[in-house]
Amino acid sequence: MSTDISGIDPLLGLRAPQDPPCDVFLTGPVFLDIIFTGLDSAPVRGTESWARGMGSSPGGVANMATALARLGLRTSLAAAFGDDHYGEYCWDALEQGEGIDLSMSRTVPGWHSPVTVSMAYEGERTMVSHGHEAPTPVPTATPGRTLPHCPPRARAAIASLTPGRSEPWVPGAARDGAMVFGDVAWDETGRWDLDALPHLGHCSAFLPNAEEAMRYTRTDCPRAAAHALAERVPLVVVTLGAEGAYAVERATGTAAEVPAIAVEALDPTGAGDVFVAGFVTGTLAGWPLADRLAFAGLTAALSVQEFGGSLSAPGWAEIAAWWQQVRTCADQDPAALERYAFLEELLPATSRAWPLRRAVPTIGFRQ
Repeated sequence: MSTDISGIDPLLGLRAPQDPPCDVFLTGPVFLDIIFTGLDSAPVRGTESWARGMGSSPGGVANMATALARLGLRTSLAAAFGDDHYGEYCWDALEQGEGIDLSMSRTVPGWHSPVTVSMAYEGERTMVSHGHEAPTPVPTATPGRTLPHCPPRARAAIASLTPGRSEPWVPGAARDGAMVFGDVAWDETGRWDLDALPHLGHCSAFLPNAEEAMRYTRTDCPRAAAHALAERVPLVVVTLGAEGAYAVERATGTAAEVPAIAVEALDPTGAGDVFVAGFVTGTLAGWPLADRLAFAGLTAALSVQEFGGSLSAPGWAEIAAWWQQVRTCADQDPAALERYAFLEELLPATSRAWPLRRAVPTIGFRQ
């Protein structure tokens, strides 16, 4: 597995010979994302709309995997890939372009890749998706291949919690010492029952958005919801959209809130995944809670200024460029700059040559 993806290893000073080879394990569906940008408004029924920008990239769980890898974490992804051209493109973009370990992934003969078309306009997005769930692998079909219910030993694992759905690999990862970060999607059942999230008790951290947090706790304040959730999970992070994020750490009683960075959003696709990746990075590196929140918010803010999910995930070069730029702007608030002063020790004066090879933003071009 490559260890030199972003030019900076945030865990360099913490690594020891007995550590697991994998920093973060995650699993889930990979989509081919086709993103249209530069739309002035939502498409109107019966008309044809032309977009000023367009790109393609691996999406779904690939958004988070790419964001983690670009921040220098050794990332292992278990996913199913179609044996069509879309699946081949996504596999190559993730493994060769981003250095993600796909040894636990598989290609499914005769299964086509899920596809999402995303249209970005007015700082929001509208998506249309199509796909079928991948067939369950037969344990004897691939001799010697570890299946997702038995993940590799890792420092951390990211679990997508779904009401009523059990993922056998999650408790196994927790037993092996991985910090489990729980992400959650909208509860389509409408029950919003924390007891219906079977693996919440295995989570070291839980990261809902404000609306999800309030619905799960029956509160009308996201900060109150964070404190209520902290009774169940050691660390709770509630994202507040344009207001930033709020976090509570139960063991120390620490609470932190960091405002969002104001940016002109081109495409918000994958911003939540990038936020989680930034927070996981800071947590594994042992940073203070407020610094982790600030870093996660910064990476998410940088991502929405580019199109696409995985394509827009920033690496250390983009972070260094932003830090250099804001410090040279005459109108910057000194107090605001101080919030990100911790970056000074992370970013070297010189870094690896840029650009790195990354996912090509369309399908069909040959190297």
